[in-house]
Amino acid sequence: MIRILVVEGDKELNATVCKYLCLNGYEAVGCLNAVDAYNEMYGASFDLIISDIMMPKIDGFEFAETVRGLNKDIPILFMTTKDDMRSMQRGYKLGIDDYLVKPVNLEELILKIGAILRRANISANKLLTISSLTMNEDEQSCIYDGEEITLTVREFNFLFKLLSNPKKTFTRSQLMKEFWDIEATSGLHSVDVYMRKLREV
Repeated sequence: MIRILVVEGDKELNATVCKYLCLNGYEAVGCLNAVDAYNEMYGASFDLIISDIMMPKIDGFEFAETVRGLNKDIPILFMTTKDDMRSMQRGYKLGIDDYLVKPVNLEELILKIGAILRRANISANKLLTISSLTMNEDEQSCIYDGEEITLTVREFNFLFKLLSNPKKTFTRSQLMKEFWDIEATSGLHSVDVYMRKLREV
């Protein structure tokens, strides 16, 4: 699944964009500032970055310049209220791939993301193979040592998520929010139950 990092200081807009991306088949991780974004990038890989420009301490220009110094290939899309030509020129000179002026039209955002990914020749990784285990996201199939393992949709997506990010640590709360769409700590036991069941499989 294509993973997108959303760096946007407006908490409500950040959540809205992330939710819309998920509804359109992407995996989205939201950060409210560049420092948090650096930390996310240290622990996991992303296929595209959406970033605001006007952020505290480290603005979008500095953030994009740093990212470009570390990774010249990852696409960057600026999403900002700054609609002046000077800001656009500065962004493109730093190596960003596209520029979207707020207020954001979410349908336009999806179109721009699709175009950027096509230009970068990035497609979703639907097949995951680790040793004797093969998981096909399109078919929702799981094969281990040549035998098909029966999993529910949630079990499959849960396992695919963890195995696709071997270096990243997820909290129970994060997993509950994504796979059960709840934040209450009262349901955290469900994560442990799923982990035990998948180990038994």
